[in-house]
Amino acid sequence: MGLTLKDRSARGCLRSLGGDCWIDQEIGGCEFRDARLGDRFRKLLTQIGGAMGQRIPLVCQDWANTKAAYRFFSNDRISEADILAGHFQSTRDRAAAAEGLVLVLHDTTEFSYQRESSEAIGITKSINSGRDKAGRLRSHTVCGILMHSSLAVTTEGLPLG
Repeated sequence: MGLTLKDRSARGCLRSLGGDCWIDQEIGGCEFRDARLGDRFRKLLTQIGGAMGQRIPLVCQDWANTKAAYRFFSNDRISEADILAGHFQSTRDRAAAAEGLVLVLHDTTEFSYQRESSEAIGITKSINSGRDKAGRLRSHTVCGILMHSSLAVTTEGLPLG
């Protein structure tokens, strides 16, 4: 079951040369178990696209939309793979259509968080902290997550996804 996108008149949606909203093109490959989830996802992308980099409450403008956004992101019936499927398909399509080489640039970023319990988030590494007064080695654990991201670009620098 594919994503059904009904509302194509959303404000803040940039149109492509073909006249379709870029969001429609980018998430066309998404499949949610319920069409309403697809509609909510499209609305969220439109809102986020209109206020890039802002927090969810500011993006959503009111409590009802903010609550709906948080419900969407915490929904057990939605996975990261469901959300990213359309973008991955669109990136593959753009890379396949590109002439010449496609470069894939990689980066790993470490997000460190202070936690009482390392199980609350995960362990990224253990660091040697030197020696204590008695000469024993000391170490401390760094809690956090690692994010590995990739960006596909043409040799001219055109981002593909």
